[in-house]
Amino acid sequence: MEESVPFLSQKYCLFLTLLLLARGLDFLSTWIATPHLVLEGNPLARRLGWKWGAVVNLALCLSFAMFPLPALIIATTSVLVAAHNFDAAWLMRTMGEESYRAWISHQHLRTPVSLYLLCLFSKTSLWGAVGLGLLLFGNGRLASTGIGFGMVGYAAAVLVYSSISVWRLRRITRNRG
Repeated sequence: MEESVPFLSQKYCLFLTLLLLARGLDFLSTWIATPHLVLEGNPLARRLGWKWGAVVNLALCLSFAMFPLPALIIATTSVLVAAHNFDAAWLMRTMGEESYRAWISHQHLRTPVSLYLLCLFSKTSLWGAVGLGLLLFGNGRLASTGIGFGMVGYAAAVLVYSSISVWRLRRITRNRG
């Protein structure tokens, strides 16, 4: 596996294009879902906002395009995040960010935490299992390794951010009541 490629080489440009496309899809899906970043799950992205978030992401794309494995991991994770965002973006945009947040919070509070966590763990375990399968049976090829790590990383990120979100929501509700 190549550890790095020369800056502005044909492979660099290929990985840069891949990263820009994947990160662009993540940005687009986030903008459609939550134009004011009210529903953004990543606190750093929320704090940076659109302008600085774009600058930081461009710098990351320019940097990581030199490293094929991290580029594939980031691209895979970004595409999965975009797909997840697009899944509910229509509802978020139609309801409005604040109304959607209130509605989804209400649904979370109505759901037994054990059921929610079972479904969350099951969903993320399945994504992670596919990624792990690519890692175990991909014969160490760049694409299967990068995509595998990207899927495992995405599963871990969804598990962590979703757990924190629900924990925070329940803690806030408990403190109010």
